[in-house]
Amino acid sequence: MMKNSTEIEQDLSAFSAKFEELKSEIQRAIVGYDELLTDTLIAIFSQGHVLLEGVPGLGKTFLVRVLSKALGVQPGRIQCTPDLMPADILGTQIVSEDDNGHRHLRFEKGPVFANLVLVDEINRATPKTQAALLEVMQEHAVTTAGERYELPLPFFVMATQNPMEMEGTYPLPEAQLDRFMFKLKVPFPNKEALVEISKRTTGFKEIELNSVMSGEALTQIQESLTHVPVADHVMAYAAHLVLATHPDMPDSVDRVKRYVSYGASPRGMQALIRGARVRCALDNRTAVSVDDIRATALPALRHRVILNFEGEAESIDVDAMIQDLLDSAPTPAKEAA
Repeated sequence: MMKNSTEIEQDLSAFSAKFEELKSEIQRAIVGYDELLTDTLIAIFSQGHVLLEGVPGLGKTFLVRVLSKALGVQPGRIQCTPDLMPADILGTQIVSEDDNGHRHLRFEKGPVFANLVLVDEINRATPKTQAALLEVMQEHAVTTAGERYELPLPFFVMATQNPMEMEGTYPLPEAQLDRFMFKLKVPFPNKEALVEISKRTTGFKEIELNSVMSGEALTQIQESLTHVPVADHVMAYAAHLVLATHPDMPDSVDRVKRYVSYGASPRGMQALIRGARVRCALDNRTAVSVDDIRATALPALRHRVILNFEGEAESIDVDAMIQDLLDSAPTPAKEAA
């Protein structure tokens, strides 16, 4: 049932306060990373998966553990290695024996049967194992031996990868990357953050976090956010951005035509709209603006723009290219002027 504007406004007001409470609780354990935390939570409330990219030791794994505690959901963890098999993450059929001595097959669930699943160093898993996550991330289900098993809701995958170490790794194929709503870069902390990290983490006890919400409450908020209206001109602007990432489109800039093999898929459009809805709700507004789309563009599109050979050879910065598109894209304000 569609909600009226008053109900939407009430839900959004409550959401904004809950978002800040959740973020504050997480920041009791996580030092800095304000923008990273905001984007991660936006993806979670948008029902999207997140790919975290950064060098080792920046707290990516710890972040996921803290998130699961603050959200009040069940965590799961998969440590990727070259010898990891699909059955190790999805589950497998095992032979069981009942009290009468009769044997039968029983499905033993794997670590993906959790609410918030950490896939650590995903690019260390082989393509066969990476592909096993495709159905999990898209359909929230596992199919084995002709049986389909639904995953618990809410369900999110947060994967990490190290961009520096390439030996013994398997870069994610485009179809796998496209399953992630956001790709977030984890920056190295500054001097003040390093000092604070040392103060918080060199003792004997970890900070005890409280669960700010539950999985059921999170699902209800996600459903409420889908009612945030998006005007046609905002939809058109998001579509323009997505199409401009393709080199064969007339609206693409010269750098895209020269260095890009192919651009964002329709999932990129979905990521822009869903993320913009959450940003809109955080500002207690009841309609998505073009600025919400622009703020969501980098994390939603950076992993969906695939460089060609020349772009790879010249180490083209995809983020800078997307910024060029944002600077050149005609907004309603520019068109009015």
